[in-house]
Amino acid sequence: MRERKQLNSRAQITSALPEDHPAGPVSVAGDFNHHTAQASLPAHSSHSFRYLAAGDYWFNDDSADHHDGTNSRIPT
Repeated sequence: MRERKQLNSRAQITSALPEDHPAGPVSVAGDFNHHTAQASLPAHSSHSFRYLAAGDYWFNDDSADHHDGTNSRIPT
């Protein structure tokens, strides 16, 4: 599940994964946050991202708006 909220010229994106999959902590890594925990995304743009779970398990968001091969894509 993903929620978008426009904040002036920025966008706030909130994602939620199923509680039981994958097990353990999950981080979001993308071209917008340089692998840090938070990011403020410019409105009216598109960004690549993937999830990183425990055990070096990388995965895409199956419900993402688009995919570019390796990554999920999200418009703001």
